[in-house]
Amino acid sequence: MSEGQRIGYVRVSTVDQNSERQLDGVALDKVFTDKASGKDTKRPHLQLALDYLREDDSLIVHSMDRLARNAEDLLRMVRELTSRGVSVEFVKERLTFSGNRDDPMGNLMMTMLAGVAQFERALIRERQREGIALAKAKGNVYKGRKPSLTKAQIAEVRQRAAKGESKVGLAASFGVARQTIYNALRHP
Repeated sequence: MSEGQRIGYVRVSTVDQNSERQLDGVALDKVFTDKASGKDTKRPHLQLALDYLREDDSLIVHSMDRLARNAEDLLRMVRELTSRGVSVEFVKERLTFSGNRDDPMGNLMMTMLAGVAQFERALIRERQREGIALAKAKGNVYKGRKPSLTKAQIAEVRQRAAKGESKVGLAASFGVARQTIYNALRHP
């Protein structure tokens, strides 16, 4: 059996968060990093990592919630990867999944931990909604989160896109999700 590559995947939710601590000290051949919400799997570098992985490779992720924020996405991704002969290792949880061995206890742990992560996310969103409603009731103006790109950055995105630069490349360059680039190009 040949030794595959050890591919790291790192995700932080915002551009100003530090991604370096997640896989610090872990020996890796290549690392893919997203600075995007984990609410779904439509993240540019996650997709690149999934496309890059080959049989006998290992995907190394700091923790389950860095890969997916809901149980369904997490379980599906791990199942799809292991069926391709890719092992998936979660450093924080000390769990490794591989297609060549059945691990009922590991699968139970992953399912339970994924459910807890999904529950935590739902609680956070509920508290956000309550806070917004309370602020509005007090007469405070809720402005939402600050924009990911400044007006100057949006102008630069439009110029570079007009010159043919890819949306994925622009998203990586500005450290934002690809959808942010599409929104900047769509809205005048």
